Amino acid sequence: MAKSGAARQSKNEATAPAAMTAAAQAAELDRLIHEKMRLGIVSALASHESLSFNELKRALQTSDGNLSVHARKLEDAGYVSCTKTFEDRVPKTVYRLTATGRKALERYLDHMEALIRATRAQ
Repeated sequence: MAKSGAARQSKNEATAPAAMTAAAQAAELDRLIHEKMRLGIVSALASHESLSFNELKRALQTSDGNLSVHARKLEDAGYVSCTKTFEDRVPKTVYRLTATGRKALERYLDHMEALIRATRAQ
């Protein structure tokens, strides 16, 4: 049996707030972490105590310049720490996810899960 116009309108009105909520949630994503390379960096660091520049570069399959720029943005935000040392006269850069970065990643993941649930509920 076909739904009446009033029934269709009620259903559309009921799903409209969910769609608006999902769109609003998407707009509130942490843009610093949401960028693909930066999300890769914080995700890799979240599962390791620390990673060297070269380890991150290999894992993310990126260039020196690209990794440097994105790692610096995360460092400036306090999401990662960067330690530079020398091993046998060779510079070594090591990155670690800070407590602030770990909290930001958790918030981001929670936000994405809520967005997925809201989108699937439509």
